[in-house]
Amino acid sequence: MENARPFLKWAGGKRQLLPELLRRCPPSYGRYFEPFLGGGALFFALRPERATLADVNARLIRTYQGVRDDVEALIQALKGYPYEETFFYELRKKNIDACSDTELAAWFIYLNKTGFNGLYRVNRDNQFNVPFGRYAKPNTCDEATLRACSRALVDADLTVDDFAAVAERAQRGDFVYFDPPYMPLSATSSFTSYTSSGFDEERQSCLCEVARTLKGRGVHVLLSNSATPFIRKLYTESGFAVSRVSATRMVNSKVSGRGAIDELVIT
Repeated sequence: MENARPFLKWAGGKRQLLPELLRRCPPSYGRYFEPFLGGGALFFALRPERATLADVNARLIRTYQGVRDDVEALIQALKGYPYEETFFYELRKKNIDACSDTELAAWFIYLNKTGFNGLYRVNRDNQFNVPFGRYAKPNTCDEATLRACSRALVDADLTVDDFAAVAERAQRGDFVYFDPPYMPLSATSSFTSYTSSGFDEERQSCLCEVARTLKGRGVHVLLSNSATPFIRKLYTESGFAVSRVSATRMVNSKVSGRGAIDELVIT
């Protein structure tokens, strides 16, 4: 039986960092919370019995719902989507938010697999604006992985919400993993169009305060972020252990942003 693993390419996805994350996870915990779901690599690796998975990106959460709730209909829809530039742009401009979760999931996965470098980017009107990508043979319908992910998600609570509201639900003994939009390494490297609003220093500081509050309540907390002086200082001064690790990043709008980079794992 195929093991569950991320079915999306995702900027900042954690498959490369999994060994470092897994060895820092608590040996036992109550409910698992992931308020910045993204590609869900740690969730799929852990397969917790009870999980709350959240994101502010409603289309992303609806895609997970489509995978969870009717994976066979999703697979059939994807099988009918040709890898053609004309079809890509016709599908991209579809009013997808008015469609079913299955249709939206097929739209999201197809554009993710065939768009430039696997980026998810929207403009201020929440319109997906990544151009067509040129691949030899993109795997737009990985049936085995989609079915495995559907099984892994069957009991998960999927919700569209802000990280602070999601974290508020965590109780003593629960485990929260935060993988926020990363602090940019330079003034020109920021990628803030994951949703139509960015994640600036103020939001990073708010996240740190939420993590500190959880720690005080006896909740297990794990975070990842970019290796910037601001992030290191923020968490070190808040009583967290901060470790520098190396990860490979292949999803980036700029070639210079791909390859091995340093990141921080915070516990």
